[in-house]
Amino acid sequence: MLARGAAISPAGTGAATRRALSWALDSGHILGVNFSENVQPIRPSATLAVAARAGQLRAAGRPVIDLSAGQPDSGTPDYIREAGIEAIRAGKTRYAPAAGIPELRRAIAADLARQYPAAVSPEGIVVSSGAKQSLFNAAFTLFGPRDRVLIPMPYWTSYPYLVRLARAEPIEVASGPNGRVGVPELERAYDPAVRGLILNSPSNPAGTVHRLEELEAIARWASERDVWILSDEIYARICFVADRAPGVLDLDPAVLERVVLINGASKAFAMTGWRIGFTHSSIELARKMAAVQSHITTSAATVSQWAALAAYADAETQDRSVEELRATFARRRARLVADLAEHLPGVEYYEPEGAFYLFFRVDGFFDDEASDSVTLCTRLLERAGVALVPGAAFGDDRYARLSFAASDEDLSNGVRLLAEALVGASA
Repeated sequence: MLARGAAISPAGTGAATRRALSWALDSGHILGVNFSENVQPIRPSATLAVAARAGQLRAAGRPVIDLSAGQPDSGTPDYIREAGIEAIRAGKTRYAPAAGIPELRRAIAADLARQYPAAVSPEGIVVSSGAKQSLFNAAFTLFGPRDRVLIPMPYWTSYPYLVRLARAEPIEVASGPNGRVGVPELERAYDPAVRGLILNSPSNPAGTVHRLEELEAIARWASERDVWILSDEIYARICFVADRAPGVLDLDPAVLERVVLINGASKAFAMTGWRIGFTHSSIELARKMAAVQSHITTSAATVSQWAALAAYADAETQDRSVEELRATFARRRARLVADLAEHLPGVEYYEPEGAFYLFFRVDGFFDDEASDSVTLCTRLLERAGVALVPGAAFGDDRYARLSFAASDEDLSNGVRLLAEALVGASA
């Protein structure tokens, strides 16, 4: 039976949730408004739509366990917050250079050089308002009409839209059975119009981590094909199979000419709301992306940059803070997998090797009333009071994404309620 019956739901809330999630996923339009072709295919972020709907239900007095969050549940570490406060007190609130304050660019370059064998120049760093803007800057600068960009599945929900905003065409690429894409899959999807590839390791939503030899093979293939690689490594420090996930800066510099690294402070430093991301690329490309950014946001928020400087400049404190966060997620991951085995045995999922998500199959629970991931996640939110993100947002409708960036209590209760709702619905 369902954990929380429909009787406790106000009339119409199920339809409201379906509308909220469907609006974030479908390709409809508003009648009577002639939007630019630039935004015709663009829909709001599905992850944000779920979080917003969960917030609405909670505000209406409904108990909701939100397992949809794409951000650490811990607060920003004190030493970073204090640096932001001190920047305000010191009057560091004026415009910053488009590419970022020099001190932060130097600190990021030094931090990358500390972690990776590659030579890193501060001139190749462009600081942006979050890694999402960093991805946009790269896509908008490198791709255009008639270009095609390969996106391995499952993918973070914003990738196809960022490519479309550049007027290029996103091409979904099925990953291998291990959830990671390889050269055979890329080669099957390749044609002469392919100009780019977006990689994400550790991945959102699957948590898979590419091995170094896999990255080397992909980079050689891309170099031979003149394909740009946009490597989103925002979760690199939240890794459960190594001290950090292998990245493009571990590779031979000879294959890095057409590679853009995307990273930022949001995940490892729990700074999601501060909006600090960055790219590392060739100096020529960095200058062009900074020029693009100068006409969009001017720069990332100045105070946020000074706060991020504290994170990147103090290696010892940074490493200690990041390890505490990683260890917390590793413990929750083990607990979540055990709870899943107890309450939903036999359910398939990608082994979470990094990040803080479990991407698990839900198509076995589809029925006449809930025949896709959107309607099933609607049911779970409305009746069980548990918020997940439907797999359709990530390119695979068979799955749903569960975030373990939540308290131990919420995770245990959430899995129990999900099991009661799913097993009861399919019985």
